[in-house]
Amino acid sequence: MNTARSAAPDATIDPAWLYVFGAWLIATAAMLGALYFGEVLKVPTCVLCWYQRICMFPLAVILAVGLFPLDRRIARYGLPFAVAGWGFALFHVLLVAGVIPESIQPCTQGVPCSQTFVKYFGFVTIPLMALVAFSLILALLIAARRRLKP
Repeated sequence: MNTARSAAPDATIDPAWLYVFGAWLIATAAMLGALYFGEVLKVPTCVLCWYQRICMFPLAVILAVGLFPLDRRIARYGLPFAVAGWGFALFHVLLVAGVIPESIQPCTQGVPCSQTFVKYFGFVTIPLMALVAFSLILALLIAARRRLKP
């Protein structure tokens, strides 16, 4: 009888890696979606949308670089972008909903930030999609950070 054990490495994946990978997938999908809306569908981009893009686009790159190999500090690098983007997206959603008065909106020239050009299911706007994406990225990066603490 051969009782020798297999020398195969442990095939389990670190849950922190999966969290960061999920955050990267969301950031990449959001980046591609923003490019699709802007470049293919020619949806005008307001100032707040640009600020959200400035926060989302680097996340797709930073999170990808932090995955191979898994950088234990990746949450530290990604969280500031995710928090800032979440703040801009929340402000934009509240502006579109009419909670924030138009008198304090940052879009004084060009495309008005309170105007919606895309609306799915009667309520899903581009700012709401951005808010959901940033919220999910934040949750995943916080979960990864908790797992990666020494």
